[in-house]
Amino acid sequence: MRVIFSGGGTGGHIYPIMALIERLKEEGICQDDEILFVGTKKGLESKIVPAAGVNFKTIDIQGFDRKHLLNNVKTIQLFLKATKRAKEILADFQPDVVLGTGGYVSGAIVYEASKMKIPTMIHESNSVVGVANKFLGHYVDKICYTFDDAAKEFSEKKKLVKTGNPRSQQVLSLNAKPVDLAGDLGLNPQIPTVLVFGGSRGALAINRVMLKSLMELKKKPYQVIWATGTYYYDAIEKKLVDVDYGDSIKVVPYIANMPGLLPEITCVVSRSGATSLAEFTALGVPVILIPSPNVTHNHQMKNAMDLEKAGAALVIAEDDLNENTFVSSIDHLLLDQSYAKKMRQASKALGVPDASDQVIKVMKEIAKKN
Repeated sequence: MRVIFSGGGTGGHIYPIMALIERLKEEGICQDDEILFVGTKKGLESKIVPAAGVNFKTIDIQGFDRKHLLNNVKTIQLFLKATKRAKEILADFQPDVVLGTGGYVSGAIVYEASKMKIPTMIHESNSVVGVANKFLGHYVDKICYTFDDAAKEFSEKKKLVKTGNPRSQQVLSLNAKPVDLAGDLGLNPQIPTVLVFGGSRGALAINRVMLKSLMELKKKPYQVIWATGTYYYDAIEKKLVDVDYGDSIKVVPYIANMPGLLPEITCVVSRSGATSLAEFTALGVPVILIPSPNVTHNHQMKNAMDLEKAGAALVIAEDDLNENTFVSSIDHLLLDQSYAKKMRQASKALGVPDASDQVIKVMKEIAKKN
């Protein structure tokens, strides 16, 4: 089966595709030369996709500027060029299926594929549907989704298929080497452990509240792994030079082996991006979510609230984040074992252990109709 994938800008658009590509190759459904990822030169995908050895082509496109309408002249010109480029890529690659996950680049390639009668589908990872996916919902053959709230935003109900996020299955199937809390991090594997992190680069609000909470956390009967993010690590390390925060708090820049660490963790404090939530629910890890307010349509808050409604998370809005709400929330989860157990069960119930296979099943079904 020949497949074109497209998604751009954020990890939430890229990582589900990477999980699907891995599974397609595992199952022998696609060879390397039968897979193409179409993205942009400037997006995160331009680094992640080629580094993974996946065929990659680009389209030059940008989103509409709603504040400065005159800037959209260039946007329209780029879109017209993008559709022409998309047609060329489709005609050259001759895909059996085209799948988009969001971002303006996927809008161009998936829309043109639908006009050319090539089977098309989209996958929505978030609770709030992005502009590109909302537009494409009218044209594609199938719409796969993760959160029930996203399904409500599509009018084409017969196209909807709830599959979960492919990253869930990838995390469960990864043969990750377990992290040794004692050997690797100098912590005690016998006591509860909380992981605090804000993504690979880090989150300023989370780092600030951690700095203010260190002395209080130092007294607790649990231990903390604080992943500051690579962007903030050096500055935080300087601030901590003369601070005695004890042996129960470990400060690191980044967690490279997250699938190997999460099974050893009692609870996590993090942002609520779609990829992270797929990992947490796949493994049934209780979470305290501090959604980023700096994302399109505040979708991280919607993601977080969906988990909280299901009993799988505690949510702290960034405006409400301070030492008291932060530490008391961690206390609630780590010191009340029955509450943590219920949350673990609720989280696990949301995970979809065969999400990639479910999406691939839809891909095969629409490819047959071609």
